[in-house]
Amino acid sequence: MVLRSCWKSRHKNSCGPAGWIRPALLWFCVTQCVCGIGAVEESKNVVQKDAEFDVTYNDTVTSQNQTIYAFNHTISRNKTEGVRVTVDVLSRGSDSPILFVVRQKQAVLSFQIPLILRGLYQRKYPYNHVGRTLCQPPTRARSENQFFFVDVSTLSSQGTNYQLRVSRVESFTLQTDTKFSFTASPSQPQYFKYVFPDGVDTVIVKVNSDMTFPCSVMSIQDVQCPVYDLDNNVAFIGMYQTMTKKGAITVQRKDFPSNSFYVVIVVKTEDEACGGPLRFYPLQPDELIDAGNRSKLIDVVVTPAISSEVYVRGMLFILGIFLSFYLLVLLMTCVENKRLKKREVFQIPADMSPAETGQTPASPYEYGSFADNGSTLSSEAITDSATSTDNNYGYIERSLDGVGRCRHESLSSVEEDDYDTLDDINSDKNIVRTKKYLCVSDLSRKDKRILSKKYQIYFWNIATIAVFYALPVVQLVITYQTVVNVTGNQDICYYNFLCAHPLGALSAFNNILSNLGYVLLGFLFLLIILKKDIVHNRALFRNDLNALECGIPKHYGLYYAMGTALMMEGLLSACYHVCPNYTNFQFDTSFMYMIAGLCVLKLYQKRHPDINASAYTAYACLAGVIFFSVLGVVFGKGNTVFWIVFSVIHILATMLLSTQLYYMGRWRLDSGIMRRMLNILYTDCIRQCSGPMYIDRMVLLVLGNIINWSLAAFGLLERPNDFASYLLAIAICNLLLYFAFYIIMKLRSGERIKCLALVCILFTAVVWGFALFFFFQGLSTWQKTPAESREHNRDCILLSFFDDHDIWHFLSSIAMFGSFLVLLTMDDDLDTVQRDKILAF
Repeated sequence: MVLRSCWKSRHKNSCGPAGWIRPALLWFCVTQCVCGIGAVEESKNVVQKDAEFDVTYNDTVTSQNQTIYAFNHTISRNKTEGVRVTVDVLSRGSDSPILFVVRQKQAVLSFQIPLILRGLYQRKYPYNHVGRTLCQPPTRARSENQFFFVDVSTLSSQGTNYQLRVSRVESFTLQTDTKFSFTASPSQPQYFKYVFPDGVDTVIVKVNSDMTFPCSVMSIQDVQCPVYDLDNNVAFIGMYQTMTKKGAITVQRKDFPSNSFYVVIVVKTEDEACGGPLRFYPLQPDELIDAGNRSKLIDVVVTPAISSEVYVRGMLFILGIFLSFYLLVLLMTCVENKRLKKREVFQIPADMSPAETGQTPASPYEYGSFADNGSTLSSEAITDSATSTDNNYGYIERSLDGVGRCRHESLSSVEEDDYDTLDDINSDKNIVRTKKYLCVSDLSRKDKRILSKKYQIYFWNIATIAVFYALPVVQLVITYQTVVNVTGNQDICYYNFLCAHPLGALSAFNNILSNLGYVLLGFLFLLIILKKDIVHNRALFRNDLNALECGIPKHYGLYYAMGTALMMEGLLSACYHVCPNYTNFQFDTSFMYMIAGLCVLKLYQKRHPDINASAYTAYACLAGVIFFSVLGVVFGKGNTVFWIVFSVIHILATMLLSTQLYYMGRWRLDSGIMRRMLNILYTDCIRQCSGPMYIDRMVLLVLGNIINWSLAAFGLLERPNDFASYLLAIAICNLLLYFAFYIIMKLRSGERIKCLALVCILFTAVVWGFALFFFFQGLSTWQKTPAESREHNRDCILLSFFDDHDIWHFLSSIAMFGSFLVLLTMDDDLDTVQRDKILAF
């Protein structure tokens, strides 16, 4: 090398001028080159040894000598045999590390001892005992002898003792359904090879350990060199995930052209990525930290995944379950139609509709409006209510004399500007709505066409919201899945990895498929409502007295919105399960808030159709709920200020809503509100002690305030990490409270629940119980780290395809559908009862 440098320098005129070279100067240059070679040979002594496997070599290395160990290794095409190099440095305190370089035919592996691995904040952890497995390049020959060399060198002038051992790994190839145990550490990673057997296209690699810590990483890499098996480079290629006790990755043959892959296990230098404690910050920037014993005993087993027949069986199962509801509804519809025809045949003329007495509307799209008659009915209702006693919760006797007049006006003549107008009864609105005992006729005085259009806006608004909400959601989750597939980072998504069956680019197709029930049952509910809407409109067309003046007023706009929300819940839940994590959990919960809010509004609308909230107000409030849900997920974890602000807003909203419900909207929030409140307190509490005028409403609102104040206090004190579920719990508690109040008041008022409605209630309650059981199994949770979440993973329990959460999807979709049917049928007993005999509570 020195001679070559001198020869180059001669051509660069360093040994003489250009064009000629003096003999003396040439001799001087040659002499210097020869002397340089001798100096290098004296300063560096290179020793090459023929080495053998499974022999421990104890040696010393300095800057003056370099040792090369030569190994002869036979590679067979039909047998893969691993080779492992283990090095241990016996001397301490050397100023320079020892460098080990393993030179193979198609790969080079180098590492130093002490091996320095970095953690967070540039922490440095030294390791003096290192074990590495050599990458085995494939060979086309049946058997081939290959040499590889281990070079040992250092720049330290002091002698450093080391031990070197190269051994064969007999169990380098993993066998299907055979558990293999081994030990790994940060400086001694392990990897093994797996070859797909014939007829198997997908396998699940399961890794287990009895030790929670140290944190480790499992990686699936293609059979190629180099193999990335250190903490600082294991994420460079392939699929990987952190793990504590459990880990699982589904591997498909199509992703590995060689029909084989490496299972790489790396133990991390720190446990922070797995939710463990973080070590103290070093006092000095370059201070080395003793990592202690971080060895971990690990079991690995590779099992075949499910076949395509199981996919087909799972899809047929879910279609069969939910299509059976279609058949059941079709059968019940046929029976009901047959019963109605029989009733029409045997109906006496006095009970026939006015259409058969000669009053025929001009068009099937026009039906009678009882705005004029409504005023008469309302004034009579006031008299009836005023003369009733305090304990009269039964039906109020009244006849339908004079009912039958109709006014034919086109529905298209009703404009949006006419909504919520009561010009004909402005003079007595306050009197009617502030009576002690209200009837449904008192709160259903607005024109039916106006209310019909008002509540249809619920459907059109939620359909618009669904389109604008779903499109970016679908785009985002496709991006999530693409990122997971490209980077291989399995920690992005919180799957149940032990039961995550891929299909195409989707990683957990079963979790997506199980949401089909929401869509199918939501669409079925829309069909049921459409059928009832058509029947009701035909009854109005015939001027049927029961449809016009009896029963709960039929407005189906909210029902259409509920069915649409159920379908969107299925779609967005499926989008969430494409890649479930805390950043997109709102996709799964947004329409749950919608459903809970719409159910409360529907319950209230049944007996308060004139004063129910408009679609714009309702959706604005629900948008505020979703806004706080996003804030809570992003900023709510451990943030005291956020929880104080939210609790105050929660309590204020509860008080405002209580006031609105108690006074039936007949109050104003203005500058004089405090003066009026003090006047009421002085009049009713100090001047004379009088109880509340509306006792039933007061009981409901007191219970509601107790529950909501308690939930607000719980949130402020406990500050749960899952804010979205906490917010959903608030909505569900209020819905259940109001539903229980409605049922109790219905029975207390002398009304009854028909057999069909009672069956729906019992069936829905049972299904909800089983659904919640499977929901609380908790197969994964994004409140913890991905590694901790995988500790909750469990195998499939239904058809080897569906897990507990999938069954929650099945049962909850059925339970929601049943809940909608309860709301639809619970007041069927009032279809022949006059509205001025039905109490509004």
